[in-house]
Amino acid sequence: METTEKAPAKLNLFLDTPYNHADGLQEWNMVMTSVDLADYVKIETRPGKRAISVHTDTGFLPNDSRNLAYQAAKLLQQEFHVQAGAKIRIQKNIPVAAGMGGGSSDAAAVLRGLNNLWNLQIPQVTLAELGLRIDSDVPYCVYSQTAYVYGKGEKIRLLRQLPAMYFVIAKPKLSVSTPKILRQIDHQQLHHLEIDGMLTAIQKNDFTAICENVGNVLEPLTGQMHPQILQLKERMLRYGADAAQMSGTGPTVFGICHKESRAQHLVNSLKGFCHEVYLVRPLN
Repeated sequence: METTEKAPAKLNLFLDTPYNHADGLQEWNMVMTSVDLADYVKIETRPGKRAISVHTDTGFLPNDSRNLAYQAAKLLQQEFHVQAGAKIRIQKNIPVAAGMGGGSSDAAAVLRGLNNLWNLQIPQVTLAELGLRIDSDVPYCVYSQTAYVYGKGEKIRLLRQLPAMYFVIAKPKLSVSTPKILRQIDHQQLHHLEIDGMLTAIQKNDFTAICENVGNVLEPLTGQMHPQILQLKERMLRYGADAAQMSGTGPTVFGICHKESRAQHLVNSLKGFCHEVYLVRPLN
């Protein structure tokens, strides 16, 4: 038996981290959305063969237990005593180490796919809670719908679909280590943001208010280490984006445009400055 799951990239429209929990994990306060840039995860399972293997079409990712997709399969296999293995093949389209949750989305795709193939009948909310044991972005990626995400990442409140808009995603030629950024956070020094404005803007389907309320408290921290990120954001705004900011811990920057023509102009303007540029829409 086999199945193929779509694993969409995510963007952080809003990101704050108020404090650390006693176990060292971050408390998050985020609004995420998924876009039509995606990996494709093909999963094959055979009863009686408990081996798990992961193969990707890129040489940048580990194919062993360090891979989040592998960890997702192993977690379900052990938690529910499944006497079957899985062969996982990942077609990568989401840039690696980009702040767009590619690895987490692949892991979530494995959770969804094996839940069906192994007929485990795990409710989506439970699947998301299990995902937290893999990475803090996996619970959101189980849903891959615009959502308010809080707690350690496991608390998800789905929001209404976004109004018509286009995202121009640009990844500078550098990689950012999320654990390294998280270790450097001083919560007392962060300029914390209020999320209510963004939640209200989405509820009212107000494009202008959404643009006015984007925010990422980690942008100055990562931007100080990698000034190219802030330069890229400034270029996006100068070239006509209605709003722009870094996603996650970076280094990807995205611009928001109301009109497709302006988004295409932004893409053309950025291509000489940044090699990886994508024009996408939110998944609605």
